[in-house]
Amino acid sequence: MQINKISTIKRDLRPDISAIFVEGFYEWLKFFSKDKTKLTRTFTHIFNPKTFYAATEDNVVLGFAACTDGSVPSIKLQSHEFRRHLGLLRGTVAYQILKREFEDKPYPFTITPGMGTIEFVATAGRSRGRGVATKIIQYIHANTDYTTYVLEVADSNLKALRLYEKLGYQVFKKIPEPHAKRSGFNFYLYMQYTKR
Repeated sequence: MQINKISTIKRDLRPDISAIFVEGFYEWLKFFSKDKTKLTRTFTHIFNPKTFYAATEDNVVLGFAACTDGSVPSIKLQSHEFRRHLGLLRGTVAYQILKREFEDKPYPFTITPGMGTIEFVATAGRSRGRGVATKIIQYIHANTDYTTYVLEVADSNLKALRLYEKLGYQVFKKIPEPHAKRSGFNFYLYMQYTKR
């Protein structure tokens, strides 16, 4: 297994990353389209290669995560791409909802100098249980200059919580989810890790 920043890889990994993203968030994304191929094409453009790291094996993407200091966005949605793939009405609605959720939603704390935010951690279904996410996060810790890392996780995502705790992350802030019944979780948990 190799881990690299995707901007350093000759092949464009964003279609593969998008397929894993759609697989992982399909229950939420199927509101916009039930066609996974169409959703994958819709989201391929959003991933900033300068902030994403991917684990690969034999040219297959096993998982990914982004890391940024907040000055460079990890994703950037383009309305014309949503309209092109999902149609005018559905594409416009999807773009507005997801821009608010992914781009415009601020962290409930200040990102200070030396702090990196780890975002969009995901592993392909066929690669789960192999420690892919652990290795990507450890790689980010070892190969970036931040001294503190923060991430957001839903309180219902027990596997991710256990993983982050095992890596030394601790919850430092809890924010109620305003649409708990619809989203299936009660709190956003913000976790922090500091290099020793």
